[in-house]
Amino acid sequence: MPCYLCETCGTQYADTPEPPTRCRVCDDERQYVGWQGQRWATHDDLARRFTLRIGDDDGLLGIALPGEFAIPQRALLLPTDAGNILWECISLVTPEAVAALQARGGVDLIAISHPHFYSAMVEWSNALGGVPILLHEADREWVMRPAPQVEFWRGDSKRLSAAVTLVRCGGHFAGSTALHWANGPTPGGALFPGDALQVASDRRHVGFMYSYPNYIPMKPGDVRAMRERLAPFDFEQVFGFSWGRNITRDGRAAVDASFNRFFHAIGA
Repeated sequence: MPCYLCETCGTQYADTPEPPTRCRVCDDERQYVGWQGQRWATHDDLARRFTLRIGDDDGLLGIALPGEFAIPQRALLLPTDAGNILWECISLVTPEAVAALQARGGVDLIAISHPHFYSAMVEWSNALGGVPILLHEADREWVMRPAPQVEFWRGDSKRLSAAVTLVRCGGHFAGSTALHWANGPTPGGALFPGDALQVASDRRHVGFMYSYPNYIPMKPGDVRAMRERLAPFDFEQVFGFSWGRNITRDGRAAVDASFNRFFHAIGA
């Protein structure tokens, strides 16, 4: 039986003889059902329709689907002292993408920021030899294709190595996670925040929203808690959720200025 994927958010569901009636992720107020109604695809459908973009994104190997399918996030390979981490996932796995990852030493684990980017995470894990998938426990309910390799972590941070830490930012989702890489990919380190803090189009600031497509602001208390959890971490770069949406220098100052701008805008 196929594992159907939602055409609007890209989430892959457990195998069923027929497509699910609704996509739970898209029914949530942070997402939306496509304007043409709920539509489904299979992995084979995507393989016939799309060619993945595989290449360099500011010094890291990136893998992405064309922007017309679902949410345009891209996955990144992070060669860290915690092993080779695939940060985020997309909805299509191809032999070419797997070969590109294997040529750089393979993947030791997958870590994902929040449910909108879970996509075909189990498909990717299987293609990479069953590597573990690290997700925050607070977002367990949004795993639509359960698998033994999915591992949940708890608390506000999880140290993976001397240089790599997962930080629960919250706000967008209760378990929204950023990855901090203290000494990579360039001197000064980097933050990979998914959508918890979204890099703005000017690539000099970040924004904070509970729902980006539906323009629901994040609660000030959640933004304040996020600022406190990220306060101990320094970083030069901030890698946003999609290709090229990156702050390539003075990232810590950009994030601090964005927190200040947010609270000034709401008069807090």
